[in-house]
Amino acid sequence: MAVCFRRSGPLYWFKANDLEVRPGEFVVVDTEKGPDIGQVVYIEDQIPAGCPEPTKSLRRKATPKDFQRKRQLHQKASRALRIAEEKVAEHGLEMKLVSAEYTLDGRHLTIFFTAEGRVDFRKLVHDLGASLHCRIELRQIGVRDEAKLIGGLGPCGQQLCCERFLRNFEPVGIRLAKDQYLPLNPEKISGICGRLMCCLLYENDVYSVARDNLPEVGAQVQTPQGQGQVVGRNLLKHEITVELNQERIVNLPATKVEPAEDTNNNP
Repeated sequence: MAVCFRRSGPLYWFKANDLEVRPGEFVVVDTEKGPDIGQVVYIEDQIPAGCPEPTKSLRRKATPKDFQRKRQLHQKASRALRIAEEKVAEHGLEMKLVSAEYTLDGRHLTIFFTAEGRVDFRKLVHDLGASLHCRIELRQIGVRDEAKLIGGLGPCGQQLCCERFLRNFEPVGIRLAKDQYLPLNPEKISGICGRLMCCLLYENDVYSVARDNLPEVGAQVQTPQGQGQVVGRNLLKHEITVELNQERIVNLPATKVEPAEDTNNNP
């Protein structure tokens, strides 16, 4: 079955071991780092192609004591993160700490950080292990992963897509913004991570269908006001902008126009 450890996080596969659980329930599982709490996303008999066969198993359903323990560890991780920030400054390392997470047994601490390049943090790990008395793992992440971990609101005013439902990141190119007739202004088409907004990718199919159902820019069309040339398209409103006799520009629903008849005489 597939389990995730944070909302919209990546999926990991575990053996059920005859434990009866339903999607949405929380379970305690064995991971490579130690026991932890995860949420069952869905149950499948067949592992999807490309996913390794699970080697770890579900232990049991999570109990109120497990959640209480996890809350205590979350507070402990916040304190550990402050200590780690002090150690980073002492070692003079160019890295930004983002968050920290303990496993359920408190024996393993993962610290997520961002940095411009590679960082030699071996001495830092040794120093933190001696101070925090647990196994330390430092994991470098990208700016999009940082936004996913921290969360927030996007330019649209809604919770970040990556935090809410996107489990994996895919490349987003500037061509998508051009195809959707968006202003090529980085401030307008970038998320809080500074990269192109993820919605440009997963919304592109809607724009693609809309483009196919509207006349191309430059096409001659017949409107209730006469014949004109398409000079613009509003894909979401399903409207087109038509220039009539190089004097007047009108916005019309696509349903109000038809392709102009070809007046050229073909031999």
